[in-house]
Amino acid sequence: MANSRLRKESNLETIVVLLLYIIFFAWWYITAYGFGDDPSKYKFVFGFPEWFFYSCLVGYPAISFLLWIAVRLFFRDTPLEDNDHD
Repeated sequence: MANSRLRKESNLETIVVLLLYIIFFAWWYITAYGFGDDPSKYKFVFGFPEWFFYSCLVGYPAISFLLWIAVRLFFRDTPLEDNDHD
């Protein structure tokens, strides 16, 4: 019974992390490659090209914050030792 509960918890944690990293990759890909490929038409944000600013300087802290929230909401402490003594 306890193993079933632990398996469900670990499956939920895995799904949450995979979804967040799929979201992060989609964000990074869209912002890194979606702002055009002609450097003469680049827009700049705080001196950085727009694609770099949004894909790297905004994306990484944003996903870090979302992962922190996910850990606080979905992850639980799980004992790793076997407490079943026959």
